[in-house]
This record gives sequence, C-alpha cells and structure tokens, in this order.
Amino acid sequence: MDHAGDGSCVLDVAGVGYEVFVPVRNLTQLPVSEPATLHVHTHVREDALMLYGFVTAEDRTAFRLLLTVSGVGPKLAMVVMSDLSAAELQAVIARNERQRLEAISGVGKKTAARLLLELKDKLPASSVTFDPVVVRSAAPKLDDVGSQACDALTRMGFTRAQAEAAVAQLAVDAHALPLEQLLRRALATLG
Repeated sequence: MDHAGDGSCVLDVAGVGYEVFVPVRNLTQLPVSEPATLHVHTHVREDALMLYGFVTAEDRTAFRLLLTVSGVGPKLAMVVMSDLSAAELQAVIARNERQRLEAISGVGKKTAARLLLELKDKLPASSVTFDPVVVRSAAPKLDDVGSQACDALTRMGFTRAQAEAAVAQLAVDAHALPLEQLLRRALATLG
C-alpha cells in the first residue's frame, strides 16, 4: 500500500492497484508493507468510479449516511469523516453541536444545520457503539493555552479532532504547562 498526500492510497489486491480515498485521520494507521483490511464504498458517477475506504464498518455506514444529506457529496463527506469518527459524529449530532460541525473545513452554517436536521433520526444512539473516551475527546473543554495549542496543531496539518485529543490526553498537566511545552508533548503523542 502506498500513501499519497491527498488522502488516497494505492491498495494492492492480487497484483492490481486500486486507488482508495481514506479519511486522513486513518491514513497513518494503515500499514505500508503488511496486509490491511478496508471497508469500501464504491461511488459511481458518469465519468468516474471512486473507492472510499474505512478502517471500520461504522465509519463506512456514517459516510453513506452523510451522502444522503442534501448538498453533501463524497468529497465533503470524506472531509467530515477525516475529522470525526462515526461515534464522534453520532455524539455531535445527538448533542446538536452545530459549532463543532462548522469547525470542519468546508462545512458552513447552512450545511451544519442540514446535517443536524437530516441526520438526527438516522443516527440513533443504538446505531453506533459509544466509547466514552472518544465522546469526551470530541469536544473537550480547553483553557486558553489548550485552545492555542489546538490552533497551532491544526495549522501544522493535524485535524481539529486529532489536536483536541492530543491536548485532552495532557489535560491534567496542561494547566501547569506553558504553551511551548504543551505543544511539544502533544506532538509527541501524535507521533
């Protein structure tokens, strides 16, 4: 498997290479020279056949539900899935967190409102397994230094979810650390 900078990878299946678009947050989890399993959604257009791969079946299901929302195509759905896992998306929808959706690149106020309205009945609590740690890290309460660290990590190319999770892991120490040390420790956890 070869990784590209655009969120895609080439998956070798019995000697045939398939370009598969994967959420950026999952791309680094995929092995380069070992077998990998992806749950694939095939998107057919008049002019193209696109493959979208997910580490979990729940993420693929969430991606497919995003595609049912008016005005959301595969590119925007992939951006959302790059920022949120299925469980995090379900939690955001359940808590009606419009601002969290608006923080995702490409999701404006109208799109966020449509996502909340159209997905609230399609993502019932029982459809996605909740991980309390994941739910807490989806929108942690950060102090000024924590928020600044998240902003800096986002400017470095990490998603907002990755930045918040890294800073949240250090929350006990974060209050006593200056911004520079907090950034170094957060970068170390992001690896």
